[in-house]
Amino acid sequence: MNVHEYQAKAILRNFGVPVPEGHVVYNSNSARDWAMRLGSGPWAVKAQIHAGGRGKGGGVKIAKTADEVKRFAREMFGMTLVTHQTGPEGKIVKRVLIESGCNIADEFYLSFLVDRATGKVTLMASAEGGMDIEEVAARTPEKIFFEAVDPTVGLTAFQARKVAFKLGFAIAQVKQAVPLLMSLYKAFVDTDCSLLEINPLVLTGAGDLLCLDAKINFDENALFRHLRIRDL
Repeated sequence: MNVHEYQAKAILRNFGVPVPEGHVVYNSNSARDWAMRLGSGPWAVKAQIHAGGRGKGGGVKIAKTADEVKRFAREMFGMTLVTHQTGPEGKIVKRVLIESGCNIADEFYLSFLVDRATGKVTLMASAEGGMDIEEVAARTPEKIFFEAVDPTVGLTAFQARKVAFKLGFAIAQVKQAVPLLMSLYKAFVDTDCSLLEINPLVLTGAGDLLCLDAKINFDENALFRHLRIRDL
């Protein structure tokens, strides 16, 4: 079962994962109002569909003024957004996420998934964030690394530090990355995910790590344990 980006971020926020402040809206007037509530711009205006690659299809825009937020949202509502994951038929945009913008210094890729070859949850990471991970895997597979998690122990601080250093983080970011990775792992296990993907994880100009996008797939066989998630 898939959920929208704004729903995934709400779940992650409950586990202490740093995500941008934002609000989902259903019309352009609300988009402008919520942008102003979030503070001064810029803002990200993001179409909400169950597919990746939205930015390349025109489903993610950066607005510098509240009026731009309204205009971009109005253009997105009702549009058929076509990406490499939707197929040529695309998906109709019925809701839009308005988020506070941030100063991006660097981008990274993170995901937790079930490796069926080992039967373990595996952390996959790359310093090539913001790109199609399939393209990175095809062209430069050495830039992707994996960390298998022992289910009897869980993700350890040692493993989290090892991944952080492989991503090239400075000490200040390593100190942030360790609890962030462990919180993501806890969210994955506690909500019975089959995939939890952060692309990109960004380093801001202020030196903070922030999960700028989030995609979560849940194991449908476990939804009886998570009625609130099922209701999404």
